[in-house]
Order: sequence, then structure tokens, then C-alpha cells
Amino acid sequence: MNDQPQSLRQLSCADDFDPNSMPVDKAREVIARFLSPVTTIERAHIRAALGRVLAQDVISPLDVPAHDNSAMDGYAVRFADLSGDGPATFKVTGTALAGAPFKGTLKADECVRIMTGAVVPQGADTIVMQERVEVRGDQVMIGGGHRKGQSLRRAGEDLKAGQTALKRGQVLRPAEIGLIASLGIGEVTVYRRLRVAFFSTGDELISIGAVPQEGQIYDSNRYTLYGMLARLGCEAIDMGVVRDDPKLLEDAFSEAAAAADVVITSGGVSVGEADFVKDLLNKMGEVVFWKIAMKPGRPLAYGKIGDAHFFGLPGNPVSVMVTFYQFVRDALLKLSGRDPVPPLPAFKVPCTSTLKKAPGRTEFQRGVLAQNAAGNWNVRVTGDQGSGILRSMSEANCFIILPTEQGNVAPGTLVEVQVMEGVV
Repeated sequence: MNDQPQSLRQLSCADDFDPNSMPVDKAREVIARFLSPVTTIERAHIRAALGRVLAQDVISPLDVPAHDNSAMDGYAVRFADLSGDGPATFKVTGTALAGAPFKGTLKADECVRIMTGAVVPQGADTIVMQERVEVRGDQVMIGGGHRKGQSLRRAGEDLKAGQTALKRGQVLRPAEIGLIASLGIGEVTVYRRLRVAFFSTGDELISIGAVPQEGQIYDSNRYTLYGMLARLGCEAIDMGVVRDDPKLLEDAFSEAAAAADVVITSGGVSVGEADFVKDLLNKMGEVVFWKIAMKPGRPLAYGKIGDAHFFGLPGNPVSVMVTFYQFVRDALLKLSGRDPVPPLPAFKVPCTSTLKKAPGRTEFQRGVLAQNAAGNWNVRVTGDQGSGILRSMSEANCFIILPTEQGNVAPGTLVEVQVMEGVV
């Protein structure tokens, strides 16, 4: 990663903030100051480039479309031959097919049968759809009411040769892959994938396949993290579960920081006796903050271990996903070279539930955004909002964002919702 203009320690000493309870917006602002995208680039075949970030503009080598062509099946005519107030008769002199153009030039009162996508014959400047003509042998009758250039796609109206088709920083979705292919380009220059190492901490955690003993639980956080990282196009490095042992944790941090651009942990950043992460980060790197004025997800740490960015997420499953959406997602997209980073869609709708909230911190309650019988959008809470109830994230398609000063919410109140469906 690139050197940063300001060290994290300088920020934490000089900036006016409380690292024990940083506001959500302030935390986002602080993180953004230290994000420099990867610079290593590589060439990728377009079929392997889905989800990758462009490292160079794609310049069109040709006009798209390459020729004037028909937007529908019909007849190519000269507009000057159409009568404005009555039918006109035309002689059909040939056919133009997609890939098999008509070779001649239209003369007065002549027309050419033309199919969608076929090159418009020389002399023609208007297409009349087949439903608006009357065929009589080798002649057609065309009534009035037409305009010059109708149903005709001009050469270069999509892209002109030398025009920028796609800009550096764009993520290649299926539409972009198709657009590149339409230019006859088979390879593109992309940034290398962002490498993200992640592990869970805690003696109580076991992996799938093990038999839980008393007090043990299956680790779900690594699986939700893997899924969210994969959907962002990152190279995910799963380092498993690390026990609550300072030496094991220090070794894991060293290995992760050496292998990845970003290190993500879940658990170990609160104030319990066995929570060693914060102390290790102070020893091995730098920590900017470790508490956020939000619910769920208050114990959230951000800092650096060497050149690697570090996000210490809470241990509760819902808190892991909420903090990933609200802080980690944007940081990873920025580090991957995405420019600009698209915000999560947000808007206000009536809430049909009673929401309990005490002022003092931002809350992200899980909601279901839906249309009622009248077709109007509203939102309801998923139910119990406990940070260990992962089912609430599975049922939800949005967050209900309640600002710091907000108290309880009565049914019918407008609330801000942030759509999560299909994002990560």
C-alpha cells in the first residue's frame, strides 16, 4: 500500500475526538483519510474480468454502431418521396438483411425491404415499419404522418471512435463486459484483487464439523465475512479461529499483515479480561479508535499493522455484518480502486412498527421494506433486534437508521431506510 500523508498516531493525538465513543460519520471520515488504492495492475480476458475494477480507460476503436442501420423490420425509403397528406407508391427493388447489405443506391420512388440491424441503403434516410405499409406485389403503399430519420440508428450514436467507453475505476458488471466485447476488445487492464485476511477470536468458537462441548458455539462470522468479501471481489484469506492467547494472536496478526492489504477480525475488541486485540494493536501497530457511538457494533477498532489496514469487528454475528456494511464495505471498495464509491441507497418511508430507542447513539435496526395493498412503500422491523440474532439479518432487506438524537418511534413516522439487498 502507499505511504500515508499523516500517521494514525498523529491523528489520534491531534484530532478532536473521543476514541472511546466516536460518532458514526466521524469514524467514516477518519477511515477515509488513510485509504490509498492498490496500484498493481494486470491484464485479464473479459470473461475473467467480471467484478474487477478497471485500471485504465477503455477507448472505443470504432464507431458503434459502425453504420447507419434499421431499428426495426420495414422498408427503407427517401423521405422526400413520402407524401405529406396521402399515400405514396414505391417499387421494392431489393432486400437488406443484417450482415447482407443491399448493394445499390435508392432512386426516386424506390424502397428496399430491410430487417432490424441491416445497413441502411445509400440514398435512404427513413425507415417505415412493416405494419404501416400495404404490399401489392412488388410495390408498397405508404401513407402520411412520417418524419425524416425515423427508426434509423445512426453510425456512432452509441460511441464514436476515440471516445471513452468506460472510465478507470469502474467495476465491470455484465453490461460493461458486453460493451467491451461489442468493441472487439478481448482483454482489459484491471487492478489486482484486494487481499483481505480474516479470522475469528475466542475459545468458545468451533468450526463446522466439530462436536460442540459445553459452552462452545459454531463460528458463523467467518462465513458471513467470506460471503461479503467474495461479493466485493476481494481475494479472501480465511485464517480460521484463533484462541484467546496473546502469543497465538500476535502470530496471527503478523502472518495476516504480511499476506494481505487488509486484516479483519471478529471478537476480542471489547473490554473483557480475555480481549487482547486492542493491546496487541497498540504494540504491533497503531489504533485510531475502538468504540463507536452506534448500536449494534459499539466495539469497533480501526488502525494499521505495518502497511495493512486493520478492522477489529465485534464478536456478535449481527454486529459483524452491520459494521461491515457501514464501515468496511466503502473502505474495501476504495482500496480496490473503485472510483467513485457508490453509497448504499437510502430514502425515507413510513414505519409501521413501534421502535424503541434511547437518544445518544446511532442505531441500525433491521427492517423489511415492502409495498402495501395500495402500492405505497413502508418498512417494519424484523422483530427482536438482539445483536446475536443472525436470523434478523437473513429476514431483513434494509437497515432502519435512527440518528443519534432520535428517541422512540411511533407507527406512521417517517424513518430513513438504507437498502442492503444485493449490495454485499
